[in-house]
Amino acid sequence: MYSYRIEQAIRAAAVLHREQSRNGSVPFPFVTHLFSVAMFLLDFTKDEDVIIAALLHDTIEDTDYTIEELKEDFGEKVTEIVSTLTEPKYHKDKKLNWVESKTAYAKQLKNGPTEAVLIAAADKIHNFRSSVEEYYDDHNRFLQDFGKHLDERLEVYQTISNVFNNRLDGPLLKEYNHVFDEYKNFIYDIQKSQRQEKF
Repeated sequence: MYSYRIEQAIRAAAVLHREQSRNGSVPFPFVTHLFSVAMFLLDFTKDEDVIIAALLHDTIEDTDYTIEELKEDFGEKVTEIVSTLTEPKYHKDKKLNWVESKTAYAKQLKNGPTEAVLIAAADKIHNFRSSVEEYYDDHNRFLQDFGKHLDERLEVYQTISNVFNNRLDGPLLKEYNHVFDEYKNFIYDIQKSQRQEKF
């Protein structure tokens, strides 16, 4: 699937995230994640705005691109989707911690457009799968890169997972649940290793 607007979104994502890279032993450019999410979604939708929003879903959160610029460049529908996918960093001038931010994000997904939920599920599929592949044999490096609060991590992701299971169905949800189970087992293995190290 190709269109001029999608190419513009690819270019925008590449420029806006040009100095960012993924966590891991190889610092892949961050846009590899955005391209992967968008390509994955092509198996489930041909909605141009969804693919564009997938390519731009981290721009408001992680770059200096503004909501106003996004709306001017790509329209109201893309802006609504990306806004739903943007994790809030503050609430009434109070900086949110990781758990608070993710919890607020889950509420946005619960009440937001279905298109945003599709992208969020694809985003989590790629992130979970990448984490398991990258860190399956190096638990200590995972803890260094993502922190040690594993119970909180699982609890928050379960809350988000509940939204997916309430709002999605079909092959995408099946794939998400499969990958999330793999990710949970990976975290359980880390916790098991931590317990063994204490003895």
